[in-house]
Amino acid sequence: MSSENLDVFLPVVIMAVIAVVIYAGAIIASKILSNLNPTPQKQTAYECGEEPVGTAWSQFNIRFYVVGLIFIIFDVESVLMFPVAAVFKELNEIGHGGYVLIIFLSFISVLLEGIAYCWKKGDLNWVMSYQKNKSGVK
Repeated sequence: MSSENLDVFLPVVIMAVIAVVIYAGAIIASKILSNLNPTPQKQTAYECGEEPVGTAWSQFNIRFYVVGLIFIIFDVESVLMFPVAAVFKELNEIGHGGYVLIIFLSFISVLLEGIAYCWKKGDLNWVMSYQKNKSGVK
């Protein structure tokens, strides 16, 4: 590579150096400014002003994880639709509009199918009964 080609990397190198300086400065400042006088009060865990009670091995409702995963899946997929919608006019002008529309609508149909599946399965209901009904199915 010639020196003319390496000039394009100069801003990246400058940003990397600035990032390392800021990181090192923050670590050094925290060591200088921190109070090194630990007391039992300072060493307790702070959780919204509540005293920690019990062990850390408490059981959580699985609903938190299921709803979180469903949100992340559909949120990421909806974010992936935005760039296509933003350039659809240009794609339509060059003759690819029909193809892109079919792909886009099939993607939306997969999303709708996933939401319908989650809804039918009951994963979108926050309050869920775990009692067996008369047929023996949850």
